[in-house]
Amino acid sequence: MYVVAKANVLTVGLKEKAKALKELPIRLISLQNGSEAVRSFKTESFDSVISHWRLVDMDAGKFLRNLRGIRPDIPTIAVIQSNNPAQEIEARSLGVSAVITEDCSDENFRQVVCAVLGLEKVESIAELYAVKES
Repeated sequence: MYVVAKANVLTVGLKEKAKALKELPIRLISLQNGSEAVRSFKTESFDSVISHWRLVDMDAGKFLRNLRGIRPDIPTIAVIQSNNPAQEIEARSLGVSAVITEDCSDENFRQVVCAVLGLEKVESIAELYAVKES
């Protein structure tokens, strides 16, 4: 089975949450800290970035703030703590494409990513290519 990647997506600081995107028709690069992510822009081209608001080495949305300042054209998704209206307000004020909470379901996460990237999909690739039993 061949799947053509429709977008190059960088995830930063999402840990296990990034695994929910493995089934999408995207090329996924997952990094855990902001400094690695900044360096990756020197060698890679990304269509979208999904980042946790609080990174190990860059707190309080610093990575997203810097990214939006340099590349406002890249669709970005901020992942924030649940029940933290201050983070949500700050993230939205940066002009990110979407804000989701870290405890959202994997399916909701995939739906938001698909909407931001303009992918028609909501079923996973595994479901799209499943063989029906007779």
